[in-house]
Amino acid sequence: MPKIVFDKVSKSYGSVEVLPPFDLTLEDSEFTVLVGPSGCGKSTTLRMLAGLETLSGGEIYFDDRPISKLDPKDRDLAMVFQDYALYPHMNIAKNMSFALRLAKASKSEIEEKVTRVATMLNIAHLLDRKPAELSGGQRQRVAMGRALVRDAGTFLFDEPLSNLDAKLRGKMRAELAEMRDTIDKNMVYVTHDQVEAMTLGDRIVVMSDGLIQQQGTPEELFKSPVNKFVAGFIGSPTMNFIDGALTEEKGVTWVRGDGFMLPLDADLGKRLQSAASKDVTVGIRPSSFVTDTDRGAAIELKVVVAEYLGAQSVLVTRCGDADVLVETQSTSPIRAGTIQTFGVLTDEIMIFDKASGLRL
Repeated sequence: MPKIVFDKVSKSYGSVEVLPPFDLTLEDSEFTVLVGPSGCGKSTTLRMLAGLETLSGGEIYFDDRPISKLDPKDRDLAMVFQDYALYPHMNIAKNMSFALRLAKASKSEIEEKVTRVATMLNIAHLLDRKPAELSGGQRQRVAMGRALVRDAGTFLFDEPLSNLDAKLRGKMRAELAEMRDTIDKNMVYVTHDQVEAMTLGDRIVVMSDGLIQQQGTPEELFKSPVNKFVAGFIGSPTMNFIDGALTEEKGVTWVRGDGFMLPLDADLGKRLQSAASKDVTVGIRPSSFVTDTDRGAAIELKVVVAEYLGAQSVLVTRCGDADVLVETQSTSPIRAGTIQTFGVLTDEIMIFDKASGLRL
């Protein structure tokens, strides 16, 4: 399996530059997830890797071998598209073995590979059926199986779960995670769903407006986002952002805003003493609120909506003019319209420059 390197790769359509020159390295046998909102360039990046889009500049290397001039069939890749794209007149076994039959593989080799992959994907009992006789989830497994039987060095997935309902997405996500641990291959996965990215990725590449915002492990992106965009995109429920201003009283750095005043962790406060601007955006994750005010700095919030989710509830509250999400245990009901006092874990507060969005 090759190490994949994007070296100053760019993409333009006429005079419109959709991907400025960027560098990216995908390590051998790594599950890399490209994640971001629609139009950020993640699918274009994947299609350039697959050979379905030409590069406007730069080069892609497999180890030290340039591949941008190679046809897709010569890149040792297998791709799973958002649409299943199965042949309706062929049964599942023939759909899965189509590439092997084109390559003139032996009948025994085809049967062995199709049976092994179908068993792994739990579709061995469906091999004699036609695609029209299968559910959406089963068809998606067939599409994955068709790629896996090729035994390519790199597998590409372009939003393969986006057409499935929520329950089936969760099931397929778990199956993909299990498959990731059993197949020692390069896997590059494109999605706009940060839950899929956090669940599946060894490494996540967060993109926005054609630019790579940050890359790292799920834990690194959640705990140490470099800017407001990454902080707001990674994590569910999403991070709260409230405008405020830094101030210092008796050696303690505080952040003050409409309806709140919170002390900052000593180390963070020390780092912020040299901040060029005192106007900041406060980032607080919903899980950083606690009902025990002795554990954090107190803040009063007006409950607007209480979303009961079973063991947990998500409260939509208001602090000044800002909406604030609070994640709590569903031990006792909280009514809308009430004023509740919560503690904020000050060591989990993040501060961002209001103008640039960069984390301070």
